[in-house]
Amino acid sequence: MQIDVATSPEVAAALDEGRPVVALESTIITHGMPYPQNVETARAVEAVVRANGAVPATIAVLEGRLVAGLDAATLDRLGQAQGVFKATRRDLAPVIVRGATAGTTVAATMVIAAKAGIPVFATGGIGGVHRGAEETFDISADLIELATTPVTVVCAGAKSILDIPKTLEFLETHGVPVLGYRTTAFPAFFSRDSGETLDFACDSAAEIAAVIAAHRALGFQSGILVANPIPEADALDAATIGARIAEAIAAAEAEGVTRKALTPFLLQRILDLTDGRSLVANIALVKNNAALAAGIAVALASHG
Repeated sequence: MQIDVATSPEVAAALDEGRPVVALESTIITHGMPYPQNVETARAVEAVVRANGAVPATIAVLEGRLVAGLDAATLDRLGQAQGVFKATRRDLAPVIVRGATAGTTVAATMVIAAKAGIPVFATGGIGGVHRGAEETFDISADLIELATTPVTVVCAGAKSILDIPKTLEFLETHGVPVLGYRTTAFPAFFSRDSGETLDFACDSAAEIAAVIAAHRALGFQSGILVANPIPEADALDAATIGARIAEAIAAAEAEGVTRKALTPFLLQRILDLTDGRSLVANIALVKNNAALAAGIAVALASHG
């Protein structure tokens, strides 16, 4: 059985010509925001990628087809679709066989990007080791994907609802380089500093691209994580957001929310508790990551 990625004409042409392409996930469209804000945000992020010299490739599963690059009409339909699946790696085969439509998580987007030949991916924040994982074993598939799939992921760190020290320990154990962009402080999504320190900071997109090229030359098959702090003007106070996260976690425990439903529940509760400020911060950091990812893709394309 042959399963290929259907690329849009724009993405296909860019890949054929060796021009820079940046993968973008689709759960922000299907599960992250209401319509029409989800589509408006997706289009704005694509515009940022283009403005910084690369071609955006929003990735999704449409009626059982793996797709990289959505035209305006398809993006709008996806933003309004009901009953759309949220697919990680383990879900892709059943979704394909059922002919279903799905938004792709970080892990699933990495799988499809790698299959399409797209080496750089911009997202908001990665999943990780959940708090209390020593009892629940709740660890995001995003981390396993980073350990096994050669795609560079640009993010604003790990979502601050997670156990960040354990998340970084997992990545270290599995040989995933974590590079801070102009910082050695690992960011915590809504805030610029989680309190965890990184070993390597890169001062430019070109330096990150050089690290990616060296990583490839060594024959490593893992991904690389680039931690790009949210712009200072958009960051939320660490102590304040920490308190709101604690409230959201307590609510999830009280309502028995677990597994795949947990992260969407927590982010929605944090949105409510911050009077919408967390969503504004989320959009700002995704755009910031898209700009850096495009710069890396442009520099990487020059390496051949």
